Amino acid sequence: MRDFEFYNPVKIIFGKNKIANIAEELKLYNKIMFTYGKGSIKRNGIYERVVSALEGKDFIEFGGIEPNPSYETLMKAVKLGKENGVDFLLAVGGGSVIDGTKFIAAAIKYSGDDPWDMIAKGEKVLDAVPLGSVLTIPATGSEMNGGAVISRKSVGDKISFKSYLLMPKFSVLEPEVMYSLPDIQIANGIVDAFVHVMEQYLTYPMNADLQDEWSAALLRVIIKNGRAVLQDRQDYDANSNLMWAAAMGLNGLLAKGVVEDWSTHVIGHEITALYNIDHAQTLAIVLPGVMRTQKEKKFGKLLHYAKNVWGFNSENDDENVEKAILKTEEFFNEVGIKTKLSDYNIPREAIDAICKNLEKKNFVKLGENRDISPEVVKAILELRF
Repeated sequence: MRDFEFYNPVKIIFGKNKIANIAEELKLYNKIMFTYGKGSIKRNGIYERVVSALEGKDFIEFGGIEPNPSYETLMKAVKLGKENGVDFLLAVGGGSVIDGTKFIAAAIKYSGDDPWDMIAKGEKVLDAVPLGSVLTIPATGSEMNGGAVISRKSVGDKISFKSYLLMPKFSVLEPEVMYSLPDIQIANGIVDAFVHVMEQYLTYPMNADLQDEWSAALLRVIIKNGRAVLQDRQDYDANSNLMWAAAMGLNGLLAKGVVEDWSTHVIGHEITALYNIDHAQTLAIVLPGVMRTQKEKKFGKLLHYAKNVWGFNSENDDENVEKAILKTEEFFNEVGIKTKLSDYNIPREAIDAICKNLEKKNFVKLGENRDISPEVVKAILELRF
């Protein structure tokens, strides 16, 4: 196991009827901007509950943050926040809204010419407006970390960035808000959370027993409760377990002391940038190809995964691993997320475009071994038709 430091100051407020608690969390702040997406919170009652919790506060709102939040939209919020001198941002939504609000928080305080440089050039975030979140869709884990992924549609980029300064001061997790979500959003959340764990787990053995066992346990929880939620959308315990597992999957614990992969996400981001399909759909497409092409290098962890997640324990290790790869793709399809590029009418010529974009961004050494080149990416995607 590698040396590491771990820091996660995010306060989680979990359970029934917790949105009202944000009033106490915001008592030290004077000018609040709360952000949200396309308006679903106005249909399911969350908007009114947030406004009620903000009673007596000086607040403004910014709606319209889209899935795969765009720089172009977010800069409008940055302008609004600066003009009104906001001292706290409250993100009310899923991962895209929370990610977008993290960018807003950093961009308001940015002193350079273009806040995009924090992302595209990797400039360090030096200051940020404090933020909190009310989670409405469990998936990304953004409610409990300092990372975000932002798109710039004008140039076809989708890039991640992170800073400890962007970790929420608090996040409210109410499992009951999941009841009104469309099945596709639940399915996307299941796949997103699942692949987050896999990116940190499915590498090579590093004698990090606790991280391996945590990862396998989280995957079992996601599988069991994901299925249960889709079967009974108002199963409170299943919703609770899925929501908490998604948060735990990307709050930093699993990654400590080990190497990480993230090639599935990098490739998936390019598919989204070019074809605008859901983030989780791209992950479901790419991961089985990564597992297949990297099978030999990942064999030790694949075997652990096969035995400890899916229960394949025959004497033939290669057979166990093969079954686990097939079972992964089967599970994604089971919850409603198709796994082939052709399922989304993406043509074969997309492969060359994706590889060229990766080369342009200098993403030419992906994976835990830094050996997934554009040529390997091409092989991965060729398997996904």
